[in-house]
Amino acid sequence: MERAGTQQVRLLRRLPLFLLIWAIVSLAMWIPAIYALVLDDHSTSRSFLYSGILGLFLVAIIAMASSNRIPRRGTLGQLAVMLGCFTILPIFLAIPFHDALGTTTFLNAYFDMVSALTTTGADLFPDHNRLSAPLHLWRALVGWMGGLLMWVAAAAILAPLSLGGFEVTAKGQPGRPVSGVAQSERVDPRGRLLRVARALTPVYAGLTAVIWVLLLIAGEAGLTAVCHAMSVMATSGISPVGGMEGAQAGFTGEAIVFLFLFFALSRLTFSADTAATGYSRLDRDPEFRIGLLIVLAVALLLFFRVVAGVTEIGGQIAPLQALQVIWGMLFTVLAFLTTAGFESANWNDAQQLSGLGTPGLLLMGLALIGGGVATTAGGVKLLRVFALYLNGAREIDRLIYPSSVSGVGGGNRRIQSDGAFIAWIFLMLFALTLAVFNLLLAAMGSGFEQAMVLSVATLTTTGPLIELATDVPIRLIDLSAGAKLTLCAAMVIGRLETLAIIALITPSLWRD
Repeated sequence: MERAGTQQVRLLRRLPLFLLIWAIVSLAMWIPAIYALVLDDHSTSRSFLYSGILGLFLVAIIAMASSNRIPRRGTLGQLAVMLGCFTILPIFLAIPFHDALGTTTFLNAYFDMVSALTTTGADLFPDHNRLSAPLHLWRALVGWMGGLLMWVAAAAILAPLSLGGFEVTAKGQPGRPVSGVAQSERVDPRGRLLRVARALTPVYAGLTAVIWVLLLIAGEAGLTAVCHAMSVMATSGISPVGGMEGAQAGFTGEAIVFLFLFFALSRLTFSADTAATGYSRLDRDPEFRIGLLIVLAVALLLFFRVVAGVTEIGGQIAPLQALQVIWGMLFTVLAFLTTAGFESANWNDAQQLSGLGTPGLLLMGLALIGGGVATTAGGVKLLRVFALYLNGAREIDRLIYPSSVSGVGGGNRRIQSDGAFIAWIFLMLFALTLAVFNLLLAAMGSGFEQAMVLSVATLTTTGPLIELATDVPIRLIDLSAGAKLTLCAAMVIGRLETLAIIALITPSLWRD
């Protein structure tokens, strides 16, 4: 028995990574199939069941055909597999979704699956009653698997290649393996990937289960509780009821979501596998500290904005209303900083109380900053912002004291000597990418404001921003086919980041 188990493990390790992921998502299709069967929705159940069986059959056929070939690509090849997962795999994921829904085009289904797998959560179907309960579950489940993929890939793929924010702290060049753990495991990158997956998957699933149980205790409906639990861990913002306003758990449910959103501020909240030496304590983590500072400062600014608006129209805020406004600001600011995009039920109340519109530009700024490195959050990332802050503070000191010498203290030991320069390069690449997608969307008929919101929302993987950043929500379903494909490309680039895409163009990958 042990020998048979060992042989199976060896076969799995020899199987191409893309086929492994394909097999996992094929098995995952049976979850909404079983749920639809319980609800007596037999047509939806058959769509997911048959698609899952078809996927496993294709995986088995391709695995047998390539059984004599041993994968030789290293960590950079695994990065190419990630690109394939976000672009090719959604075609397969969209098959049962399109067949079960039956009232939309396959392009719309593909767009929705790309949005879910990249944890963007852009809502293509504003009427949530149009989708059945199993389809809502499938969207949230795909987003959850996309978040798990990023958790594992951060430590097993991006960190060894000094990408995804690690280029600010690593000693090697972005896209090239560095000395240490990555150098010693270049001969066995698959082994590192499997070890990281075995270590992090129980943590990810366990935290999701805890959120689910807590939301059920708070009085949330079963489907909404499990979808919100998966969306919080993946920061996808996918909801079967339109967000926190449609939830039944009220303030308690928002408090639970708020607490677990902190896992997207820093990887040290759940793992120290990528922490620099001597920086495994959360209270000393610069990302977590600067994230808390941004949340408190922006929420306070928004609260004073509401107070000024109420005072201008001659009204007053009761103490209870003030507490509700503060809570709504804290929750929404943290949700958009972590690119989850959940909106507090008290957010609209504060806008109506003051008579002011939604501060869309500020929400876009929060999404651009993003969450922590190696988390499910998108955006520029807090560590890069911290590196640029340290460099700016140092330049100001040199203006005041030209002969001063920079001391090593606090958190700047975590940043390499060229960390601020690399962070600035990434910021410029991000800005150029944003400008390119703005021009592409404008060429396809979108206005400047609409193109800007769509570009920021997709590049930062913050789909709910599309509905909240403008006074009139943008209807994605009305966009042209070219615009939808352009947004799909933006979501993939935003998820993998520009430096990773550039690393994939290196000649060493294609010589293999």
